[in-house]
Amino acid sequence: MNRPVILVNEKDEPLGEMDKLEVHLKGLLHRAFSIFIFNDSGLLLLQCRANEKYHSGGLWTNTCCGHPGPGELTEEAAHRRLKEETGIETELVKKFSFIYEAHLDHKLVEHEYDHVFTGIYNEEPVLNLEEASAYRWISIAEVKKEIESHPARFTEWLKIAIQSF
Repeated sequence: MNRPVILVNEKDEPLGEMDKLEVHLKGLLHRAFSIFIFNDSGLLLLQCRANEKYHSGGLWTNTCCGHPGPGELTEEAAHRRLKEETGIETELVKKFSFIYEAHLDHKLVEHEYDHVFTGIYNEEPVLNLEEASAYRWISIAEVKKEIESHPARFTEWLKIAIQSF
């Protein structure tokens, strides 16, 4: 949990590094990634974050997300984290990036330069239960409908990123 993340400016240029929890307490802009895995039927793999996560526990979110560490390429970190959280190994393609800031539970602030990757996978994930408590395959239209009806059930970054799909 207390590993360093990469502080960046609005152009995603590195400015230094800082402990992950401290960055989220201070709301500093840092590099992150979000992964959206689809199957051949076009369904998105969502995960429910483990209740024990340091923020947004119990909320539904995209397949996987995380932060590259200092000296780690963002795509390499995305592959590493996807395997750690879901057991999935597949090709990832960078789709877009966005910056957002959101106030979360436990007085934490997400202020991220988020790189979004997609991939295709047609098997069931093997969840790391310290990271995710459940998963489901769902259409983009259904996710958007559920977010509209019950926004509190979803992570802030998913609500933003899903609009680009």
